[in-house]
Amino acid sequence: MKYTTYSRYLPELADTINLQALLDQLADFLLQSGFAGGAYSHPFWGEFGEDEADRSLDALRQAILQALMESGQLTPEMLKVLRGESSGDAERDADLQRQLSELLDKIVQKLIEEGYLNVTEAPKLPAGQQPLFGPGGMAKEAAQQVQFNLTEKGIDFLGYRTLKHLLGSIGKSSFGAHETEHLATGIEAEAVSKPYEFGDTLNLDVNATLTHALEREGLGVPINLEYDDLMVHQAEYRSSSATVLMLDCSHSMILYGEDRFTPAKKVALALTHLIRTQFPGDTLRVVLFHDTAEEIPLAQLARAQVGPYHTNTAEGLKLSRRMLLSQRKDMRQIIMITDGKPSALTLGDGRIYVKSMGLDPQILQATYREVALCRRSGIMINTFMLARDRSLVEFVKKVSAICRGKAYFTNTMTLGQFILMDFMRRKTRRVS
Repeated sequence: MKYTTYSRYLPELADTINLQALLDQLADFLLQSGFAGGAYSHPFWGEFGEDEADRSLDALRQAILQALMESGQLTPEMLKVLRGESSGDAERDADLQRQLSELLDKIVQKLIEEGYLNVTEAPKLPAGQQPLFGPGGMAKEAAQQVQFNLTEKGIDFLGYRTLKHLLGSIGKSSFGAHETEHLATGIEAEAVSKPYEFGDTLNLDVNATLTHALEREGLGVPINLEYDDLMVHQAEYRSSSATVLMLDCSHSMILYGEDRFTPAKKVALALTHLIRTQFPGDTLRVVLFHDTAEEIPLAQLARAQVGPYHTNTAEGLKLSRRMLLSQRKDMRQIIMITDGKPSALTLGDGRIYVKSMGLDPQILQATYREVALCRRSGIMINTFMLARDRSLVEFVKKVSAICRGKAYFTNTMTLGQFILMDFMRRKTRRVS
């Protein structure tokens, strides 16, 4: 007779790692904004800017290792090795280093297999008698050559986690569509039934329909239904909105020892997830404004970096207005996140006029003109200012007064809460 013996399953350390919690810890690293264009010398601010962000697998392994250390998921022996301490057994130390290396490789592989990350470049073949391991070995070079990218699943997950954190910091909240005073036929019954009219959603109130038929002809089989017997549920009118998120990516967004652009990107991802899951009729598009302005696909938002250097608010508003006017929605709005004053202007011949110091009257006039055009087009502008300079406060107040929008003076810690609360609580109305 054959016997099968089962040994106790002992999971490896990699199997105990919560990938989603780890991704949450890596959010800042994965969304790092850096500085597009490398180092730059400015006559007033001096040297600033950094090289392109390191997107190599080697950098990812280092970030994962740091996250594991901070969350206390490494064994005490592994921590000793990382601190450079010896266990007294050289063979044991080498084995622990091997375990750490394998752990990081398995975590990276799981992130790729689960669809959160992908790689873009294959490693090159070693030259001559290049060793496999060591500082100049093939393994080290391969890890530096292969680049990783967030997949759509990874981006969506980071948006979900950011949204969850923001809702938790706000308090108990419930999702729903934008509410208005109008009633219409829909999915959720929120008012008494009404007779069916051509064009209504056929969300039939069966009980009321049968009652009408029985009242007309009396109890009998079969029941004869006529057009006038049809009753449909009423629900609150659910309107749709088109939103453009204007993100300032001028050089000041990462100056003075604070990264303001990465939190702004997180808010954009959170809004995207909220709209996709709870407001499917709404749209969200992203515009970056700096020396000029351009729309970027949401799929590229994770890799967006700060730069060029100035703030062309007027050009950002012009582009956003054109984008919103092309959409047939009940409400059109611009959410503008910035930390500085307008300092650039696109002239009629295409040249960029720049004035970094002070508030230039010509640039201000052009910016206010674009704000007025937005107001005339029925577009609301809500401004979220990440600075509190007196001149900036006056500028934002003037913008809000022209477009009858709202102004919020916030910081990177509360930015997401303010934007999310404003988005969910605002009642939509038709703007004439």
